Amino acid sequence: MRNLETAFTRLMKISNPIIAAPMFLVSNEDIVVEASEAGGIGTFPALNYRPIEKYRAALAAIKKRTSKPIGVNIIVNKSNTRQSEDLKWALEAGVELFITSLGSPREVIREAHQNGAKVLCDVTGLEHALKVQEMGADGVIAVSSGAGGHAGPISPLVLLPWLKSELKIPVIAAGGISHGSGLAAVLALGADGASIGTRFIASKEAGVDEAYKRAVVNATAEDIVMTSRISGTPAAVIKTPYVEKMGLDLPWLVRALKDNKATKKYVVPLIHLMGMRSLDEAANKPTWKTVWSAGQSVGLIDEILTVREIFTKLLREYDEAIGRLPR
Repeated sequence: MRNLETAFTRLMKISNPIIAAPMFLVSNEDIVVEASEAGGIGTFPALNYRPIEKYRAALAAIKKRTSKPIGVNIIVNKSNTRQSEDLKWALEAGVELFITSLGSPREVIREAHQNGAKVLCDVTGLEHALKVQEMGADGVIAVSSGAGGHAGPISPLVLLPWLKSELKIPVIAAGGISHGSGLAAVLALGADGASIGTRFIASKEAGVDEAYKRAVVNATAEDIVMTSRISGTPAAVIKTPYVEKMGLDLPWLVRALKDNKATKKYVVPLIHLMGMRSLDEAANKPTWKTVWSAGQSVGLIDEILTVREIFTKLLREYDEAIGRLPR
């Protein structure tokens, strides 16, 4: 397997600039280990393991199985009451990379740097990217349109070169990448790496129900819709009969309570809780209430492979894409 050297691979001392992105309910020990062993870096959301004892056990198990760098995603907004503990135990386990989402990463950056770890911060635009750079972030993950979960509003064709021209730290592309030609494209746009999520849902290591994996393989880009019903913020999911029946917007009363200053702090956590339960049920067992998170790159996924096979295929397709370019 060939190596692609970028500022990100040098930062993390890895062979290839590919992150197996942290996906709620999908990322597990096997995906993390296999991605890191394949030369990229495997990551998972800390909140995939509940209660905290399962999280600590997962960290220990992963570190026992690979000596390569791994990463943990920590939600850094106030609704995550576990974030300090998640950070503490990850640092104690020797985690090399942290990915922060949905809030201020200041504490994570400070603690991680004291322990020699690196921090990447999810951003969807320049303002937040400049803020986290000033805080000391080691890089940003530019979440563009087409991503799974909470996709950004800007095309990667614009977002990546824009951030690259304004920032001094590495920029990792996220959104719509499941084929080696996408990897070649984002590197050509100035990205220092790619964070790839949806492609790894359709992996043999993913512990989700086979129906979820088949849905990713069978879906097209046109089957991805944005719904506010999961978290109150538009998130990308596969269109299913249940999603269509449920509708894509919050009920007007819930939306009004969410927007009201007096009730917002109570309603938003409740929306998150209900959304997480829906995703959990759909990911782990067949149910008519099917809500499957995925990005537009489902349209380029046509088979379920092992994580190692996915890495090999991505790099082969990368070479083929480069070879097709006009000279």
